[in-house]
Amino acid sequence: MKIKIIVKTNAEKNEILEFNEEKQAYKVLIKAPPIENKANKEVIKIFHKKYKQPVRIISGFKSKEKILEIGRF
Repeated sequence: MKIKIIVKTNAEKNEILEFNEEKQAYKVLIKAPPIENKANKEVIKIFHKKYKQPVRIISGFKSKEKILEIGRF
């Protein structure tokens, strides 16, 4: 399964918000800063915890808009 997300870093807590119909993506708040891959690691942790499956970023490593792959790969 692939999903698109829009990440906002330096938030007060890690949280998956509503689905944005216009951009066809989930909004995600991440506490970590976008430095040294910290925010990307938090994104992977939060989605792994939610879906209980392996998660990896396949697009958008240095962007706010990312595409995640969830499940077996």
